Amino acid sequence: MITTTYREAIRAAIREALTKDARVFLMGEDVGRYGGAYGVSKGLLAEFGPDRIRDTPLSESTFVGAGIGAALGGMRPIVEVMTVNFSLLALDQIVNNAATIRHMSGGQFSIPLVIRMATGAGRQLAAQHAHSLEGWYAHVPGIRVVAPATLDDARGMLWTALEDPDPVLIFEHQTLYNMEGQLANNAQAVDLDRAAVRRPGKDVSLITYGGTLGKTLQAAETLAGEGIDAEVIDLRTLRPLDMPTIAASVKKTRRAVIVDEGWRSGSLSAEISARLVEQHFYDLDAPIARVCSAEVPIPYPKHLEDAAIPQPPAIIAAARETMGRRG
Repeated sequence: MITTTYREAIRAAIREALTKDARVFLMGEDVGRYGGAYGVSKGLLAEFGPDRIRDTPLSESTFVGAGIGAALGGMRPIVEVMTVNFSLLALDQIVNNAATIRHMSGGQFSIPLVIRMATGAGRQLAAQHAHSLEGWYAHVPGIRVVAPATLDDARGMLWTALEDPDPVLIFEHQTLYNMEGQLANNAQAVDLDRAAVRRPGKDVSLITYGGTLGKTLQAAETLAGEGIDAEVIDLRTLRPLDMPTIAASVKKTRRAVIVDEGWRSGSLSAEISARLVEQHFYDLDAPIARVCSAEVPIPYPKHLEDAAIPQPPAIIAAARETMGRRG
């Protein structure tokens, strides 16, 4: 085991991919000499050179489009978009091109493209740098959407994503980059098709992903002290959803709280809630609860930012309510 950070785990995954496959290269704004907006690619330019670590102009539609072209040409590009908000400038390339070319070509062409981007709030970066829009992309057929929340997933998801013939979007929560922990020396690629039970329990299912996993696990520990045994599900992949794992948990606990940093209206939490009601209504003993971000642009002041996004007390309160208790 080694002590490392989420940031360093991603860097190790990129380094391994560059070493293993000559078709792999990294491109994006400031990924070279600056080392990436969040320091993920620091040192890689000196190690692999400017042909493999490519700084791009400040034009998301241009360099995402170049990544699509490179994938069509047989390369395995990793495109870094500085923050999810900026990915909106490349929506045409992602949604109208990357996601559709396999379908529109009758299966003749695939787009083995990986796009990494920072998402989420908690670092006082205000409304144009801190939204959680991964649920928007999870709405789109033709792409896979993943959200690594642990060191193992930060290290292991990239190689699996690069082996996928279709585009994969990796959402890295901004608050996780400094997260430190233990990682196996021989960490391997991970399965992108399965959610993970991060904490087994029998009373209520807490379903979440990405940057809210730690808060949800914290809430589960507090609930345990109150005699509520919460099971915590880390979705890991947002499209396609692993509904069998979610359903198995809810069938056991008969209660569900969905924690999602996206806004409540039209959110990923709404989709999961709808599927549970459609497919497992009679397995539920209480209404499904949702803990989401407030319906406002993410504020800059810390006290307002904290109030706008899911926090452990709100998760605890929602779980208590599904159990018929009041705090």
